[in-house]
Amino acid sequence: MDINNNHINYVEFKAKDLEQIKQFYSAAFGWQFTDYGPDYVAFSDSGLDGGFEKSDGIIVNGALVVLYHKDLEASRKKVTEAGGRISKDIFSFPGGRRFQFLDPSGNELAVWSE
Repeated sequence: MDINNNHINYVEFKAKDLEQIKQFYSAAFGWQFTDYGPDYVAFSDSGLDGGFEKSDGIIVNGALVVLYHKDLEASRKKVTEAGGRISKDIFSFPGGRRFQFLDPSGNELAVWSE
């Protein structure tokens, strides 16, 4: 699969109970799951890959749209120059690195790279 810069590549949701959320989406839509430790599960067979992050907090807007860019630092710079605010600076995770930002309206998105 070719991954394109600046395209939506992944969507991440919050979930209070990962086993319950896996059962629901598997039964309702036939999604498949891969566990990455006790606090994260990725899903596939949904049209767009994504995952669920365990959260004990109140879930207000539980979706995180994740874009891809091969040069994470350059993308971060463009985001801030365009008026975005970094909400989580660059960090590593299994499979790559990413940062999260708030757009001028307060929507939080992320950009990842391998």
